[in-house]
Amino acid sequence: MASVKYDTNLQMAEFMGHVVDPAAFGFWRGSGSEETVEGTRELAPTTDEGWEALETSAATLIEAGNMLQLPGRARDPEGHWNKYAQDLSARAAEGKLAAFKKDKVAVFETGAKIFQVCEACHAEYVIGPQIKANGPAIADPLPAWPADLPKKK
Repeated sequence: MASVKYDTNLQMAEFMGHVVDPAAFGFWRGSGSEETVEGTRELAPTTDEGWEALETSAATLIEAGNMLQLPGRARDPEGHWNKYAQDLSARAAEGKLAAFKKDKVAVFETGAKIFQVCEACHAEYVIGPQIKANGPAIADPLPAWPADLPKKK
């Protein structure tokens, strides 16, 4: 019998890019609506296959949360890292159930909860360290929102 051995050599950027991101974006693409020239387009699935794809994305996120906690992969096991990973799995489990029930409102709401977990983790483990290492941005890299532009007199 073989003993447990984890291969966590896949770089975090690759793990996120090949496992977490496709699953998260796959889930988010299946909820809400978008406004187009032709009118409002609902993004919720309309077929059993579409709902199954959402369940698959959610299941992948559940397991991604587990994989983020593996020895050798967890960046800060004594800090918030494992909590964020556990929250990702928990929210994704809610999303999987919502997709199973074909509940487009619950899928949308759960997608927002998943986004909040991702945003909080990235603020602490990606953006925060970048600012600490390089300082804050010299100028805002994004253009102003129309509502934020100065009013013309």
